Amino acid sequence: MTSAFDDIAPAGGGRVTAVLGPTNTGKTHYALERMLAHRSGMIGLPLRLLAREIYDRIVKARGARDVALVTGEEKIIPPNARYWVATVEAMPLEREVDFLAIDEIQLAADRERGRIFTARLLHARGKSETLLLGSDTMRPILTRLFRNIQFLSRDRLSRLTYAGQKKVSRLPRRTAIVGFSSDTVYGIAELIRRQRGGAAVVLGALSPRTRNAQAELYQSGEVDFLVATDAIGMGLNMDIDHVAFAAQRKFDGRAARNLTPAEMAQIAGRAGRHIRDGTFGVTSDCPPPDEETIAAIEEHAFDPVRALQWRSEVIDLSSPSALLRSLERPAPRPEFVRSRMEADEDVFRRLIRSDDVRRLASGGAGLATLWDVCQIPDFRKIAIDDHARLLGDIYLILMDRGRLSDDWLRPRLERLDRTDGDIDAISARIAHVRTWTFLSHRPQWLENAAYWQERARAIEDRLSDALHEKLTQRFVDRRTSALMRRLKDEAPLMAGVTEDGEVIVEGQFVGRLLGFDFIVDPRASGAEAKSLRAAGERALRPVLAARAAALANADADELKLNDDGSVVWRSAIVAKLAKGPAPLRPDLVIRGLDQISPNMRGRVEDRLKDFIAAKIEGLLGPLIALQNLANAAGEDALKGVTKGVAYRLVENFGATSRAQFGDELKQIEQTERAKLREAGMRFGEYTLFVPALLKPAPARMLLLLWALWSDRDPATAPPPKAGLVSLEVNESLPHAYYYAAGYRPSGARAVRIDMLERLANLIRSARGEANMREGFEAGSQMMSIVGCSGEDFEGIMRSLGFRKNVVKRKVEANPSEPPAAESAPEPTAQDAASAEQAEATPQVEPAPTAEAPTEGANPEPAAPAETAAPESIAPAVSEAAPTDPPKPAEGEPVADAYTATTDASQAPAPQETPAVEDEVEVTLWRPAPRKPHAKPKRDQKADGKPGPRGKGKRGKPQKGARRDDRGPRRSDPPMMHEPRHRKTADPNSPFAVLAGLKTQLADDKPKDAAKQPEKTE
Repeated sequence: MTSAFDDIAPAGGGRVTAVLGPTNTGKTHYALERMLAHRSGMIGLPLRLLAREIYDRIVKARGARDVALVTGEEKIIPPNARYWVATVEAMPLEREVDFLAIDEIQLAADRERGRIFTARLLHARGKSETLLLGSDTMRPILTRLFRNIQFLSRDRLSRLTYAGQKKVSRLPRRTAIVGFSSDTVYGIAELIRRQRGGAAVVLGALSPRTRNAQAELYQSGEVDFLVATDAIGMGLNMDIDHVAFAAQRKFDGRAARNLTPAEMAQIAGRAGRHIRDGTFGVTSDCPPPDEETIAAIEEHAFDPVRALQWRSEVIDLSSPSALLRSLERPAPRPEFVRSRMEADEDVFRRLIRSDDVRRLASGGAGLATLWDVCQIPDFRKIAIDDHARLLGDIYLILMDRGRLSDDWLRPRLERLDRTDGDIDAISARIAHVRTWTFLSHRPQWLENAAYWQERARAIEDRLSDALHEKLTQRFVDRRTSALMRRLKDEAPLMAGVTEDGEVIVEGQFVGRLLGFDFIVDPRASGAEAKSLRAAGERALRPVLAARAAALANADADELKLNDDGSVVWRSAIVAKLAKGPAPLRPDLVIRGLDQISPNMRGRVEDRLKDFIAAKIEGLLGPLIALQNLANAAGEDALKGVTKGVAYRLVENFGATSRAQFGDELKQIEQTERAKLREAGMRFGEYTLFVPALLKPAPARMLLLLWALWSDRDPATAPPPKAGLVSLEVNESLPHAYYYAAGYRPSGARAVRIDMLERLANLIRSARGEANMREGFEAGSQMMSIVGCSGEDFEGIMRSLGFRKNVVKRKVEANPSEPPAAESAPEPTAQDAASAEQAEATPQVEPAPTAEAPTEGANPEPAAPAETAAPESIAPAVSEAAPTDPPKPAEGEPVADAYTATTDASQAPAPQETPAVEDEVEVTLWRPAPRKPHAKPKRDQKADGKPGPRGKGKRGKPQKGARRDDRGPRRSDPPMMHEPRHRKTADPNSPFAVLAGLKTQLADDKPKDAAKQPEKTE
């Protein structure tokens, strides 16, 4: 071929053919077929990534021994390579080959790389054939440059159409999103990871190995999105269906400018492969192109290229000034435009100002070496001064020593062998390593070039792999991506559930299965969470069916009812109790059975309902029996008031105050009482209750049912700690809560019902032994029973209808010889001091194990009136004073019975020194005065005047009149007064035996003791 200007283009050579057309016309594939048809060949490509792809294809066809790869940082050169694949800048033109091809020749008009493509276009030739591949816009200028060039036009194999503007979250699968800065690329990739599962990232700044790995990530289908710069527009063959522009402006090295329609078409042309159509569009953040640009891209009609970038390839090395003049040589033809000053020229101008460099590079070999050093690319992309400083150091070492020593190179390279840090840190290390990799391929500059080539390659590979992993971790959610792909394919999903409930779908953790509830991985959100839920629910259908069958056949020990009403199976909640039609019949809400068949759902519901019914009947058997007794009909059924008492006890969850019934209980016959006792109910002095329900397990069940019936959250009414005999009253909880738990509110504390009845028993015994006018003394045993003292105990006593009476008593003491301890059964002074100490230091909720009912035992309350055994009464009665104490005159302080009366045989001998009398305060308790009724009307005399109010002739109360502190009242609590009449006791009742025993024991008591209040039921 003959050039139109012989001083630039070489003479001779084979035919030159320009294969022109839009993207996806098979130009590159045609060039490879033509190259492999020759004995040797070379192809220059615009990108390292594309060069690696073509290299792999030829290796697969011809073998690795015949194929060489040459790029700026990567060189694979077998000894007898026949086919050479290289980037356009790195083409080894010194090697003669039969075939030569240059791809994407329209880049000769590019301001950044154009002059290299123009040089190859003019000077690179094959001995037999040369192909120039590119856009049809190059036809006019090629026609003007070359006389005998041949043209081969190729049409696009598929259609390319505009698809409009779409949000990133709505882009279709197999989409490439194009941005023009690393910040834009990373931001879009992060957004896609959160919403669509992840994306591969391709930037020109990445190392070839990293870009290859990221491209394979997309090609393999592991991710459906690719976020890249315009580098993908240069012949990168990938399976892309849609190209979306995230921007239409780019920085070309000097300023930001709009993309030309031809540049947009080059990028958009990556959509659609072979005969599959493609689409292009823009994202929501990018303004749509105008109609003319869209039409030009779809029809592949663009303005022709008018000029190519050019710089002289003939360098004058006679002197620095001559070299600069040769670089400034004007373009020889109007088809060329002088390219702007590039980095090598800029660095040369900076270095030549140095005296040391100018002295060594005055001309000849020194100047040639300086120019070669200036060709080292600025991979680091740092300030031009720093790059010039590094190249100046290299040049001075080369001129001084001839080569770069291992000692100089090793620390600079080894410090980069680190994979820690983020994406930017690793990318910066790779950029530095690429500089040393480029140097390692200059064997004349290094002492041990082969070693440093391998060493630099190994470090770069490790950093590239680390960068790929960092990019994948940051921008790819493998789990979501894989699941979304399988969901769209409608293929069966492989799923499993571990023993801990972890749900694994297609090898990815998507959440946990708790019972029948699928809980999505909490780390997922937005679209990712929706995808995981869809995949989990779809994959778990057979697993849930198998679980439902297992639950329907579960044994009772596999199920558990928690205090909050939740039913647990295999450590997971499967149902929860809710308010039902009756207090003892809660409803059951079963969770997570939407994916189960109706038949299996019914089986599960029946099993759980049977479990709850058995649980309630097992724990609350006496209350269920009482309810059945109240609902029964017939001759043996409960009647009248008795039926009402049973109903009231069931409605109050097993315990209720006796005071609310008033005189109604007196109307119950003994036969009816016997029926209630046989059902497990007890008539306590203060409470009607069922002793069996006071154990912790039944009490917890009663509290749960009470909370559900009261429309309360069970968590707001937790059961008291097991074993407490009393606890502090919470004002936010009603009294019904405490009765359901087996406690009776008494002042500031709630006392367990059986302990309160035992306290009543002790009070009854103490009242029988004490003087009724002053009251009785509360011993430490009473305080121990209720687990408190001081103000809390006083509050309990006041709630029971007693008032405190503090009296002073004289105690005789012999200072010279104190009496022996056994001379008096219980010295009053010690008792008073103990009582005062107990009041000063109250005990808070002790839990004596001997008094608390346990799960394994069913202790009967020791103190209730009807159940107290005779043996428990005899010791208390025997402790009474054997002789009647002298009754003091009215108005005198009452002495303690124990200290005022002693046995004559045990009385100490009279002492010569007179006894000293001490006074101590003693706290006594007696029934509180009754509140008066409405004012009685005065008696009317015969003359119509009112008579004296309730008095006789001497102002004394009339017969039958009441005093404020005597006589019974209906509002008084039980046992605070003497009953008005006695009822005939049931001979079968244990009270008959108890009453006989008490009569026998009370024969020696004072007559006043016989008037103590009768124990009520």
